[in-house]
Amino acid sequence: MTDGIFIAIISLLNTFILLKIFQSLFLSKGIKDRINKRSSHKVIATRSGGVSIIISIFIISTVYYLFNSTIYDFSLLIPMLLLGLIGLYDDVYNLDFKLKFIFQIIAAKIIIDSGLIIDNFHGLFGIYEINRASAQILTIFIICSIINSINFIDGIDGLAASIVIFFISSFEFFSKYDAELNYLSIMIICSLIPFLFYNFRKNKKIFLGDSGSLFLGGLISIYVLKILSNDYLIKSEFDVNKILFVISILSYPIIDFTRVILIRLKNGNSPFIADSNHIHHILLKKFKSHYKVLLIINLSMLFLLLIIQYIF
Repeated sequence: MTDGIFIAIISLLNTFILLKIFQSLFLSKGIKDRINKRSSHKVIATRSGGVSIIISIFIISTVYYLFNSTIYDFSLLIPMLLLGLIGLYDDVYNLDFKLKFIFQIIAAKIIIDSGLIIDNFHGLFGIYEINRASAQILTIFIICSIINSINFIDGIDGLAASIVIFFISSFEFFSKYDAELNYLSIMIICSLIPFLFYNFRKNKKIFLGDSGSLFLGGLISIYVLKILSNDYLIKSEFDVNKILFVISILSYPIIDFTRVILIRLKNGNSPFIADSNHIHHILLKKFKSHYKVLLIINLSMLFLLLIIQYIF
């Protein structure tokens, strides 16, 4: 418990300071978010949030590693850092989406080789264990889909961060035992809180950027694989199929990602070329408020979670 409080405080302070430092650095180098017809802002902003959060988590993890205190499996940082670096390069130099996708596959394979793989459907549709080859292909597909779904929803203030907080909080709350990722969960949530402060500012805003969305998307995919593993047990009073549980706490990214991909393919467009057809863009046009859209989406996710928990 003491470690948890210490990590929470350090994560808050560390990230708050790093956000200020990297925003100043980005501004001094003229690295600003371009304002175009898809932008939901009209003020100066930088995509420095992701790199600040990544470095904050990396610093804390490194200190614990040097003192031989394993608060979580530090090897998980390898694919996450790869995704973060690719995202940072894209934020600054605009990387081709095909190359980004290749690196996502590489990161997914590293995660699989660490022992995380979807090889059991836990009885959904009457399916249980599946063979290794099919499991690897399915897992790579799921990881890349989750990474891109988080990347896709990073379109209005606070949306990606609030959904990640919702997902991780649900992961910890419904866990029967203290999950092995609980310290990492504290770091992520407490790093996102100061980010939200800068993200909602009226001027000199800070966005996650691709570095943040790809990094967080990779982390969420790891949490999903943990849920679907035999190590994660849902509390007995919430007896529900694990796959339905994942769908319920990740519902908005799944629905929006699937919807947008299908629309783009139907219109003959690349599924990776950005547009303003996301559900949050439609809601923003209607309600004219980022706060209202966040409230609607998060309450909808909570409602679906309750339905799945108590009906299924």
